[in-house]
Amino acid sequence: MSCKLCVTNIRYLAGVKRMTDCQGDSEGAKSPMELYESLASQGDEVRALKTAKAEKAEIDAAVQLLLKLKVDYKQLTGQDYKAGSPPSETSVAPENGPATDGANDGDTVDPWNVSTNNAKGVDYDKLIVRFGSSKIDQDLVDRIEKVSGQKPHRFLRRGIFFSHRDMHQVLDGYEKHKSFYLYTGRGPSSEAMHVGHLIPFIFTKWLQDVFDIPLVIQLTDDEKYLWKDLSLEDCHRFAVENAKDIIACGFDVNKTFIFSDLDYMGASPAFYRNVVKIQKHVTFNQVKGIFGFTDSDCIGKISFPAIQAAPSFSSSFPQIFKGRKDIQCLIPCAIDQDPYFRMTRDVAPRIGYHKPALLHSTFFPALQGAQTKMSASDANSSIFLTDTPKQIKNKVNKHAFSGGKDTVEEHRKYGGNPDVDVAFMYLTFFLEDDEQLEKIKQDYTSGALLTGELKKLLIETLQPMITQHQEQRKQVTEETVKQFMTPRPLHFNF
Repeated sequence: MSCKLCVTNIRYLAGVKRMTDCQGDSEGAKSPMELYESLASQGDEVRALKTAKAEKAEIDAAVQLLLKLKVDYKQLTGQDYKAGSPPSETSVAPENGPATDGANDGDTVDPWNVSTNNAKGVDYDKLIVRFGSSKIDQDLVDRIEKVSGQKPHRFLRRGIFFSHRDMHQVLDGYEKHKSFYLYTGRGPSSEAMHVGHLIPFIFTKWLQDVFDIPLVIQLTDDEKYLWKDLSLEDCHRFAVENAKDIIACGFDVNKTFIFSDLDYMGASPAFYRNVVKIQKHVTFNQVKGIFGFTDSDCIGKISFPAIQAAPSFSSSFPQIFKGRKDIQCLIPCAIDQDPYFRMTRDVAPRIGYHKPALLHSTFFPALQGAQTKMSASDANSSIFLTDTPKQIKNKVNKHAFSGGKDTVEEHRKYGGNPDVDVAFMYLTFFLEDDEQLEKIKQDYTSGALLTGELKKLLIETLQPMITQHQEQRKQVTEETVKQFMTPRPLHFNF
């Protein structure tokens, strides 16, 4: 055997081994950039082998590996590999598009659909990996407490806000006396909101209070018109009605600007200019890959993501930030909205802006269980902010999924499962006392606390909370709404 043939066979065997290793790896083992670099390297190797007129078997093995890498790359990013075009942040995972999202683990998560086959809910650790975000660990919770000087909100203590992008960067700036602003939103698809809709607003108010910063709240009435079978007039009316519920959460009118897209887009040239800048830097292929749009979707849907992205940049609000474009934005939101902001973060440096930072929350479960989000269109899946104490009691008792056993005897003997019990899940969101919550969990798990008693505790927690919200909403007049929704300077100095 000649020396040249020995080298050729060694190369061939190495190529086969690489291909075998690659086939054995899980798709999530490499990041999009690592896979892109492997593809570029493998392409160079194929060309080198052909130039050197290597053995056919060796070339074939190298080509097979190249093809396998290309398949993996498309599965991971939703895009075909193109030499010289590295993946962007919008290419974090195939789950960006609803067509393939969660295909391997039964979880579907995108801005319009959230579902899981697991009674415990979505696997958030896997979601962090798939979306490429970072876990909010105890070190970050402790740092937020140190920087803010306040006890962390229960949503942080209990992992309800569980994931982030660049929160350490926000805190670094704040410690150097560089302030930031908050941006969150609501898609007004109905007149009445449910308790799940309150989660980002409860937490955002806490952030506004402890950091003493301005807040912008986007009401995407245009989005709901594009996606739902609703009239433009109804969508705008729902936005105003939802604004009343948001204001009732206690936001400071001097530091909060609430706006309807249908109103503000036409009134703010600076906002629209940013929308156009974003639109220019995102291709149709990208939004199809991120959001799963098809050729039959209206062009309004295709262009809408730029509108949700624009509030991430301070120059969209010249009346607040006096034209400055360097103020950092922090976005508290449910993690199903993350695809919008992965796109935004990819575009930001290309148009001269800071990337927005994010804090992601888990999903609030339906009464029937954690398999789906609550729905404003299904009255029995939700506790609405308009529900009476009697309605709350009846809904919890009749519809709240139980983790208890079938009989009292079995429950006393074996205990209940708080991980799937909706009443306990709801208490995790709304009961402030950590020690009391832990005692309830222990008692339910041991069987000392029955399902009916657990539901009673939830009812006693929700009824005064909803009643108080309703009283606060009654104080919100049309004039109050106008104050919050009028473009104006806010009482804050940068």
